[in-house]
Amino acid sequence: MIKFFKRKSKNKPPEEQLKTDGQVESSGTESRRNAISQADERNSQLPAQNTDVMPSGNTAEVEKDEAVELAAPAIEVPPELLAQGVEPHQYQLSQQLSKTNDNFGKKMKQMFSLKKQIDEDLFEELETTLLMADVGATATMDVIEKVRKSLKRRNLSDSDAVFDALKVHLTELAEVVEKPLLIDENKQPFVILVVGVNGVGKTTTIAKLARKYKGMGKKVMLAAGDTFRAAAVEQLKTWGEREDIPVMAQKTGADSASVIFDAMTSAKARGVDVLIADTAGRLHTQANLMQELEKISRVIRKNDDTAPHETLIVIDGGTGQNAISQVREFNKANSLTGVVITKLDGTPKGGVLFNLAAEFGIPVRFIGVGEKSSDLKPYKAAEFVDAIID
Repeated sequence: MIKFFKRKSKNKPPEEQLKTDGQVESSGTESRRNAISQADERNSQLPAQNTDVMPSGNTAEVEKDEAVELAAPAIEVPPELLAQGVEPHQYQLSQQLSKTNDNFGKKMKQMFSLKKQIDEDLFEELETTLLMADVGATATMDVIEKVRKSLKRRNLSDSDAVFDALKVHLTELAEVVEKPLLIDENKQPFVILVVGVNGVGKTTTIAKLARKYKGMGKKVMLAAGDTFRAAAVEQLKTWGEREDIPVMAQKTGADSASVIFDAMTSAKARGVDVLIADTAGRLHTQANLMQELEKISRVIRKNDDTAPHETLIVIDGGTGQNAISQVREFNKANSLTGVVITKLDGTPKGGVLFNLAAEFGIPVRFIGVGEKSSDLKPYKAAEFVDAIID
């Protein structure tokens, strides 16, 4: 059953507001509050580990937050940074990644300012700093080895040269996974399957992606494939209603693969450009649930043998080595094509991106550095490295 959610228009009489292509749920304030209230009640009865991100307690609050977002003041860059050519968006990113910068960039600058002589102690401290920022053993050893070779080749002996070489090689590693997600217009719909464990922000990320692509003029549909949690379905419905984006949803406990298959069929009939499908959050250690994901992919291919066209895993940037395990196991089940790293604004260990790049080389499509839709940013390697080091 397809449910379409339309925003009420003040210029249309009530009877015209109910004319839609499919079944419509009322967009009145009372019904929306009831829907969210029921979702909250059901969600409170679920185990804590199964709760994803819920932006607010009711739709009215969500819309209020949106109004605040739209009215946000322009970014003010300090004059001394403007003189150095720092752009507002670069300054904003550095502020959003300030926790990692404090733990990573500032520590290294302090270390290099105290040690002007290149010796083994310097490299040991550098190795410790990289590991503490979750850069990972493989990436750390690789970067340090390249720094050593650069210094030897250029016959340099100053610690400032070590810092410069370090930034160059970190940027090179970061650029390995800088591949933006491009929507193939020959695939209609272009199917994006979103996977990940509980609590990483999957559903919120889907909503932000939907808003992004709709803003680009594309027709978007959402598939509420997380049929395990009633709250996840209700949350996606609320986002769909607010953005006038159709949502394919069935009752809690329905077969997730079936929901997404039906959404693809409907999306084709309606000329939808992008279909974004949610899936139930699951621990990567649960073999039976990982097999369910394999089933979803198989069923999707029965509808379109080239789909899903993008399989995105959403990971929490603060989970460190656990993020590596998640990507490894989900990649076995679904052949991941992209990564979204969320909550980077709240962690001092944003170096996990380098760890992922060294271990898998899977493109990082977006990074999440805040709660607003605009805070889901396309990943750009040089800007990211500048933000956490400079």
